[in-house]
Amino acid sequence: MTAKIIGLTDWFSTAPGQYLLAWEQAQFDLAVADVFGYNALQLGLPELAGLQANRMPHRWLALPEVLQTGAEDSAPRVALITDAAALPFPEASLDLVVLPHTLEFSADPHHVLREVERVLVPEGRVVISGFNPASLWGLRQGRGRFCARLGLNAFSASSLYLPEAGDFIGPWRLRDWLRLLSFEVESDRFGCYRPAMRTDTWLQRYAWLDRAGARWWPIFGAVYFVVAVKRVRGMRLLGPAWKPRRATSAAPVPVTHRH
Repeated sequence: MTAKIIGLTDWFSTAPGQYLLAWEQAQFDLAVADVFGYNALQLGLPELAGLQANRMPHRWLALPEVLQTGAEDSAPRVALITDAAALPFPEASLDLVVLPHTLEFSADPHHVLREVERVLVPEGRVVISGFNPASLWGLRQGRGRFCARLGLNAFSASSLYLPEAGDFIGPWRLRDWLRLLSFEVESDRFGCYRPAMRTDTWLQRYAWLDRAGARWWPIFGAVYFVVAVKRVRGMRLLGPAWKPRRATSAAPVPVTHRH
């Protein structure tokens, strides 16, 4: 278990890992900046500050218990160690939950998503990022795992491009899960269209592909980003009960005269 976690942490310190984190940081900052409430939680990936642009008074960074052993001293301080499938929060107590690559590195991602639905308030938001299997990065990773299953270790070691521990979830599969849990996808986007290069020099040479990919083949980005809202059937948010009342004038009283 420790070896897998070290591999994950090391990958995010590489050139492609830094390239991906920079894109995701910009997306998280944009997505959470205008989400209001009182309580927000980031579950997993302390290398990314998913809540830094949010202004809620209570913001927590939690590391899933299964990942606790591999955390490095250089990583940001973790405020909470918890089981991702059993969050220590009451029902309907969080306004925002961010899951940066949390589901694909969980033993039971669907259960984690159900737990997130439990702790979110109605109209609360969940923000999710994950690796896209239908991308150049995902295809290279799939080829490496296929070689590993065939016992071609000499090829599989060099072919694995993404962290080995991840079980990557396609964006369409994630949409089905969200729909089953009464979430409504508010927005989604893809990013990181550069080829699966290991050095920063080669990644920079293909920087033009980020603009071309977003325009011509948007769904094949190496990473996807989803914002979903928790909907509760039969519930309607009401405004304040008090309203200014207009002063009513007295009804005119007819006056009669004897003459």
